Amino acid sequence: MEHKAGYVNILGKPNVGKSTLMNAMVGEKLSIITSKAQTTRHRILGIVNDPAYQVVFSDTPGILEPNYKLQEAMLKAARSALVDADVLVYMTEIGEKPDPEESFLKKLVKVETPVLLVINKIDLSNQEELTEAVEMWDNILPKAEKIPISALVKFNVNVVFQRILHHLPESPPYFAKDALTDKSERFLVAEMIREKILLQYKQEIPYSVEVEIESFKEESKLIRIYAIIYVERDSQKGILIGNAGKALKRVGRESRLDMEAFFNKKVFLELKVKVNKDWRNNERQIKKFGY
Repeated sequence: MEHKAGYVNILGKPNVGKSTLMNAMVGEKLSIITSKAQTTRHRILGIVNDPAYQVVFSDTPGILEPNYKLQEAMLKAARSALVDADVLVYMTEIGEKPDPEESFLKKLVKVETPVLLVINKIDLSNQEELTEAVEMWDNILPKAEKIPISALVKFNVNVVFQRILHHLPESPPYFAKDALTDKSERFLVAEMIREKILLQYKQEIPYSVEVEIESFKEESKLIRIYAIIYVERDSQKGILIGNAGKALKRVGRESRLDMEAFFNKKVFLELKVKVNKDWRNNERQIKKFGY
């Protein structure tokens, strides 16, 4: 049998479970997961290898109407996923009421790429709601193959994976057979820190934050990491640090535990907080942070 390989791009609105699905199929936590919308900011590749195939998953930022330049960059990343995939997984959830006239859906109708319409969170619904959802999506995306799943409990996740393999073209691998992601260790640890901030803080704080890894040094028994957390205003800096630095220490402690589990090695982590005024609307700063 010929070797199969290809890119599988996962698309959908914010917070429908795209990152949970990719992590479940890859078998590693590469994309951070929280209940907050806009958790994923970058396109993140997760690679599944087998002697007979290589599946390159791409988790994309949620599709939304942008309010500032960072969101414009995120939307551009999501839209680019329409044109460079071998298989498209469009993810929705029970209860979502899509607008058939939405520009993104109108583009999705026209693509020639195979589309799997994955209806997530069916564990929170009943058969009647699922039937209604399938009928609604049949009218909006008639050519797409509909698959109900629960990414959280991994129900039907393997069905999605097998359908992806069915559609993959014959091709040599795009990456080394031991590759897990295209992202660096620095990127992954920065995302681990940002996840803890998303989980711990409310309102605007998590969305105003960017994390930069100033230094990543791996020794035989220890990894030393120095990270800068950027916020947009002085008031946000105070909230992030917290009374007597307790809030920041908690972010550091929980991030370090995740890093030690991922790298299977002790980690020394030092966090600093700096103000980078209105960086989300500054194109130069956005590019500096890799968007």
